[in-house]
Amino acid sequence: MQIYRPDAFTGEKAWNALDIETFDAATVRLHWTDRPYIWHVNDGPEVFVLLSGAIRMYYRDADGAERHVDMAPGDVAHCRDGLSHKAEPLRPSRVLVIERPGSV
Repeated sequence: MQIYRPDAFTGEKAWNALDIETFDAATVRLHWTDRPYIWHVNDGPEVFVLLSGAIRMYYRDADGAERHVDMAPGDVAHCRDGLSHKAEPLRPSRVLVIERPGSV
């Protein structure tokens, strides 16, 4: 049994990750960040769970309109395959991300 305490994890740079597990078609990673991530589109779905901190999640709707939602600890974002999005921390944050292995 391995217990992970997200508040004890800090990366050397923004979006560093601690790989927790890899399944046949998914990775589970704990990320720490204090800087925005780039706009990107994953090569599959992504589940993004904010554990601590605050994140402003930007995304583009099907009509191309840019929108955002402020996430609080415990919030879960599901990015479907093909959704353009980026996460911007409003303060240092820890995030659990479940996605395909090798996804950006």
